[in-house]
Amino acid sequence: MNYQQTLEYLYSRLPMFSVQGASAIKKDLYNTLELCKRLDYPESKFKAIHVAGTNGKGSVSHMLSAILQTAGYKTGLYTSPHLRDFRERIRINGEMISTDDVVEFIKQEQSAIEEIEPSFFEVTVAMAFQYFASQKVNIAVIEVGLGGRLDSTNIITPLLSVITNIGYDHTNILGTTLPEIASEKAGIIKYNVPVVIGERHEETDDVFLNKAEDNSSHLTFASDEWSVKLKNGLSKANYLNLEAINRSKQARLSLNLDLTGSYQLKNIKTVLSAVEQLQKQGFKISDTHIQQALSQVKQLTGLMGRWETINADPLIICDTGHNEHGIKEVIKNIQSTPYEKLHMVIGMVKDKDITKVLSLFPAEAEYYFCQPDIERAKPVMELASEAEKFSLKGKPYPSVKDALKAARQKAGNNDLIFIGGSTFVVAEII
Repeated sequence: MNYQQTLEYLYSRLPMFSVQGASAIKKDLYNTLELCKRLDYPESKFKAIHVAGTNGKGSVSHMLSAILQTAGYKTGLYTSPHLRDFRERIRINGEMISTDDVVEFIKQEQSAIEEIEPSFFEVTVAMAFQYFASQKVNIAVIEVGLGGRLDSTNIITPLLSVITNIGYDHTNILGTTLPEIASEKAGIIKYNVPVVIGERHEETDDVFLNKAEDNSSHLTFASDEWSVKLKNGLSKANYLNLEAINRSKQARLSLNLDLTGSYQLKNIKTVLSAVEQLQKQGFKISDTHIQQALSQVKQLTGLMGRWETINADPLIICDTGHNEHGIKEVIKNIQSTPYEKLHMVIGMVKDKDITKVLSLFPAEAEYYFCQPDIERAKPVMELASEAEKFSLKGKPYPSVKDALKAARQKAGNNDLIFIGGSTFVVAEII
């Protein structure tokens, strides 16, 4: 098989969460463990940081990767989903795995895949772990796919566990209350492995404290350790100008971050606390490394889709935020952006309760409803009908591109077009 045939094999043969939803998820770690056993346990051959959370885990993973590689460490990065290219999921120092390596892995493991019948995600995790082991990375940043306890990535024993925050998402899988969801995320906490929790929440703090105590794991709340302030808004070079203050040491760190969503102020705290834990374990990471890395996260790691400007006239911005917590942050960013009229290109998936999200969207905007080109897409007429209950006015369009084309035709030079509602909507635009 060539590369394109290999991808078609992966997509057509293996259950994919992005396509099928919850039915694609295996309820235990058996398949991943079995695949990695046949690969001679690659997950035990490299050091790792494990990152979970409802929102922010992708940004935090990319920032940590950028810092580590700037500090001179050969750094693997595993994330999901991809936006344009399957190979985005598996990188070393920002470089995607080669097409040849993808083809060779599937060629070598095809018989095992057909015998074990793993999911798409389970295969990609095994591929990533084998690649990082074979390339002898110094450390890898591993982003959880969904939840934590039963996520395929949870076969590793990392140097550090990181949980960014807890919010309502995938409630049909992870639980309907914040403590239930937190309990699933807390499943990545391992015996005697330190853990950083990004944000405190009165409903979930005890879940993490108890889990950490049970595992003799030192726990840090990043929001207790750091204060991060926006100094001058966006600079002309399109950076967030930040000042981070370590509350206990009263040390100050000036940062220019090339990820410009205001929600990154929370993520920065998590990143800085994680770096402190790595420094305690002997990693040579200086303030200069941190500053240099955070000013070029996108360039160093290939991160896309986080409050990303894709056109200036009219201003077009996309963001992959797709749950209640994420959309609240998106709305804050929209409110802080100058514009004459707001145009919203919105699509969603059908296996989520979207009422809370729709209730957050501004009624004064003009909406261009669409559906991404995946099986899980919410039919556009259903989306438009549900949105109307929240006084969101607009028209349905058969595709994301059609919706954006209509928005561009109607938007004036001083207007704002926002594209989002689902990672898969953003993926089609980027």
